[in-house]
Parts: sequence; structure tokens; C-alpha cells
Amino acid sequence: MTNIVPSQLVPSTISDVERDTGVAKETLRVWERRYDFPQPLRDPNGERVYPLEQVHKLRLVKRLIDLGFRPGKVIQFSADELQALTGKATGKNPGQPAPELQSYLDLCKSHQMEALRRKLSQALLMMGLKSFVIELVAPLTTLIGEAWASGQLATFEEHLYTESLTVVMRSAIFAMPQANASNVGTPRILLTTLPQERHGLGLLMAEAMCVAEGAQCISLGVQTPLLDIVEAARAQRVDVIALSFSVAMNPRQALDGLAELRNRLGGSAELWAGGSNAALKRRRQAFVRVFELADLAGAIGEWRTRNASLSAG
Repeated sequence: MTNIVPSQLVPSTISDVERDTGVAKETLRVWERRYDFPQPLRDPNGERVYPLEQVHKLRLVKRLIDLGFRPGKVIQFSADELQALTGKATGKNPGQPAPELQSYLDLCKSHQMEALRRKLSQALLMMGLKSFVIELVAPLTTLIGEAWASGQLATFEEHLYTESLTVVMRSAIFAMPQANASNVGTPRILLTTLPQERHGLGLLMAEAMCVAEGAQCISLGVQTPLLDIVEAARAQRVDVIALSFSVAMNPRQALDGLAELRNRLGGSAELWAGGSNAALKRRRQAFVRVFELADLAGAIGEWRTRNASLSAG
């Protein structure tokens, strides 16, 4: 007998689950038939809806798949077993964050957002923008994502963290000296995400690193349609389009989007990409340069060297 979801509950639709976990709708249906998980309920219209605990487990399953596991080998494990397996696979104990990050996580859990912003701002002043991004923000954001995926943080708490960090980093970016657009040694970099990618912290971190290296950055935010990316790149005469891909985005959509963008650009701008998405790790395309955050300084230096050689020629 098909279970009907109680009207007072608000579980996730299949589109919500696809967006939040990066697991395609078709894959969810296949797993349902093949592995008897997930086990969606039905809303009054007969549509699939997924309880929160199943969404949490799907996030963990997706992380393990990105680490190279096969779904049939892990999907029957409990959420606690999946969490432990993830810790072994990554060499981390998810239950014991690094001591220097624990206080930030505690502030998120206790909803002390003003205190969190003050603590982040103080760390920024002490460390400088580049070290702040690489040594604190990147690992802290990973920790927050892991806590959210395992159910230790609610979605609204993860959003509060995102907004608090965005306020601090935007202020730091605006305070940096603006690059001179007339300088031939200054790359113009357009930063955005593809329409299916709604996570923006990776993009913001990349922008901070590029600005710190003296690049002129033009950010469109997240979920920009491909045609708009192309139009903006041409109107702004950019040298580089930098895209961020989180683990939540479907890898096939990431690869297809990059290929289509390359075709539409016709070589008018370089494509740079970064993030934790499996598509960037497993199938690197020759027309896309993939960087870690710490590599961006070197990439901009290489761009300047190439550009200087072309100008001299």
C-alpha cells in the first residue's frame, strides 16, 4: 500500500531532492526500483515526496559515489554507517572537527550570527584576505557542508552561515584596490555558475582570490543562463570565464554545460573551473582549466606571462 504523506509535514519533492543532492530524478527512480531506496511517500496528488531523513541519507550516498563507491555497495547502509565510511574514505573523523574550526561550528549551531560575523571579521584582519580564504574559509565551508549533509545542521542554519560569511567577504572584496581596466596586464574575469548550480560560496572565494591578485572581476552571481553568460562575456570583453561547481550539481549537467559554453564562445575567452564536483575530477576536458583556490594566483600569473608575450609579438 502506498503511504500518503500527512498534510502537516512538508517533505521534499523529487525536484527539491535533485537540486539539493545532485542525484538526478531518473537515478532516484532507478534506485527506488533496484535497491528499494529511497522510499518516497506520496502527496495528495500522487507525486513523490521525500522525508528529511531520506534526503540526509541521499546526501551521504552521493558523497560516497563522488569518492568512487558504487551505489549498490553503500545504499543499504544506515546514515551513521555512511557517515563513518565517509570519514574513513576521506581520512577525517566527521564527529571531531579541527579544534580551530569547532568554535565557528558551535556559533552556527547556537544561531549566534553576530558573534560569528565578528569572529570571521577578526580572523580576516589578522590573516589577510588570501590566507583567510585558503586557511579558514575553505576548510570551514567544507565542515559546514558535511554537518549539513549528515543532518547536524539544519538547512536554515547552513543558510545563516552562508549569509554571514558573504557579508564579511563582500566587505573585504569591496575594500580591495580596484584593478585598472586599461592595464593590459590585468585580466578581466567573469565569475558565475551554470543555471543548475545555486551554491555561491565557492564563487565568492574564487572572486576574493582573483581580486587579491589584481584581476578585474565581474560577478554575475549564481545560476546564469548560458546565453546570458556568453552575452555578458562579449559585452564586457572578458578574458576569462570562471565557473564554480559544487558537489551538489549533477556531473553530467556540468560537463554538458561546459561543452555548450565552449561552443558558444568560439574561443573568445578562456574557461576556468573549480569546486568539488566529480565532473572536474574524473573527466578533465582540454578546453577547461581546472584549478584549486590556492592555484589561482599562479594561474593569473601565467595569464599575464602569456598576454605579455602576445602583446610583444
